[in-house]
Amino acid sequence: MNTLKQILNQQVGAALSEVSGLADCDPNVITASKPEFGDYQSNGVMSIAKKAGSNPRQLANDVVEKMTADANPLIERFEVAGPGFINIHLSDSALMQRAAEIRSDLQKLIPQTAQAEKIVVDYSSPNLAKEMHVGHLRGTIIGDCLARVLERQGHEIIRQNHVGDWGTQFGMLISYMRELSASQGDLPTQLADLESFYRAAKKRFDADSDFADTARASVVKLQGGDADHLVVWQQFIDESLKHCQAIYDKLNVTLSRKDLKAESFYNKDLKGVVEKLEQASLLSISNGARCVFLPEFTGKDGNPLPVIIQKTDGGYLYATTDLAAIQYRSIELKAERSLYVVDARQSLHFQQVFAVAREAGFSSANISLEHIAYGTMMGKDGRPFKTRSGDTIKLVDLLDEAIRRARELVAQKNPGLDETAYTEIAEKVGIAAVKYADLSKNRTSDYVFDWSTMLSFEGNTAPYLMYAYARIRSILRKRDSGLEDVQITSVSETAERNLLLKIMQLSEVVDMVARDCYPNLLCNYLYELAGLFMRFYESCPILKADAQLRDSRLALCALTASALKQGLDLLGIETLEKM
Repeated sequence: MNTLKQILNQQVGAALSEVSGLADCDPNVITASKPEFGDYQSNGVMSIAKKAGSNPRQLANDVVEKMTADANPLIERFEVAGPGFINIHLSDSALMQRAAEIRSDLQKLIPQTAQAEKIVVDYSSPNLAKEMHVGHLRGTIIGDCLARVLERQGHEIIRQNHVGDWGTQFGMLISYMRELSASQGDLPTQLADLESFYRAAKKRFDADSDFADTARASVVKLQGGDADHLVVWQQFIDESLKHCQAIYDKLNVTLSRKDLKAESFYNKDLKGVVEKLEQASLLSISNGARCVFLPEFTGKDGNPLPVIIQKTDGGYLYATTDLAAIQYRSIELKAERSLYVVDARQSLHFQQVFAVAREAGFSSANISLEHIAYGTMMGKDGRPFKTRSGDTIKLVDLLDEAIRRARELVAQKNPGLDETAYTEIAEKVGIAAVKYADLSKNRTSDYVFDWSTMLSFEGNTAPYLMYAYARIRSILRKRDSGLEDVQITSVSETAERNLLLKIMQLSEVVDMVARDCYPNLLCNYLYELAGLFMRFYESCPILKADAQLRDSRLALCALTASALKQGLDLLGIETLEKM
């Protein structure tokens, strides 16, 4: 089932090609910017007229004449505006027929893609030496939203959690853990708080030169494959992953242990990365380190910028591991897209790594390597969000605080609920509020974290959308049964028609999110959809209308609820039947 926009692009494009004599014409059909311009507009006539050497307004009239003669049942009428824009008004009966088809199979609200791809989504990627902090929130939930959207369209999604579980800091942690295990006889109890454990190990490392020497030796043994050190390392990693999974479960994020592709996974391939770069004559020695210099990357001083592959001491860097990961995803997994949901500060790193990968043949010509960059969560002081003392905030503490605040809010709004209801609603609303506040912002921008805004029941917030859904479900519960076979039979009121058309456009917004990777487009759509429902509810009596009109409007309510629920699910937000 194609989207309305896809159908119109095909139909107007075919007519434009026929009357212009040019093949593969792009009619550039978009959603109309204002109601007076119809439901959709074709803005591609002017560019085609220029190629064909014809008058654009006349060409637009020829297209309209051709399509009118074909008596397309989807279209009520056309208008030619300005120098050659074509305004398209859709048929009410066609919209209702499409709604009936979707009502019989709600999966058609978001149709399957005609060209399914294998897509890697690399996201979250915490450092397992410490607990997840607020800086991990954006990458985790943006990546999860994109994975959900693409999977819903029918693409084969390979989630990859490229966690940091290798490197010099783990020598320090393993040494400290071995000391504590020797005295406690089991996993150190201090591991319950990884952040404190890390700080204690670092303090010991800085204060005790003998311990520091032991830690450095532990790194060498670990990287050399020493069995005893690998056992302790694995225990630490397992404990760290439990912390991560608890956060993912709390956030309703779809990552699990099976999605893990840690830095250590690629360790065996790093020597081969260096050899491949040498064979391609791309490696140079700079201050004792092995580097790649590409002419398109220079600093402000005009000097070439290096991609450091191997340090003087033989150690490898992030770039080395990322090249191995690209080779794995491109050559072994044979992915067609690989999305890297990583903050914007790493933009240059990925530009360089992607360029080296193409130059050296780590990536095939069939894969699209895409850095999905995002900005920083800021406090009201305009600086990265931290505690008053300047410490980084644990992500679990932020989420617990969101749930606590949501509980207070729910208690104020509805003091008669029982304890179980308070707990369920507070958990869902609190988590949803934090996620939606982030996802509703353009991901490339920094944004200010504000409790009062995100937990408001007014404006573009999760509580507002969750309340809109719960309100619709409340209306539907007043009709005991039999709604499954009821169809929308009237959209004579403007508010009815506007709401139905908006529902039909969910799949178009999902297409845009899948292509351009901006979840805020879906948030904006859902907010507009909820607003249109509220206007419909206020201007069109539902339960008090005569039987046939009542049932038609209840069917429209049910379809709205389905669109809201499916859209929120793509954001990773759970709905509530009652609030």
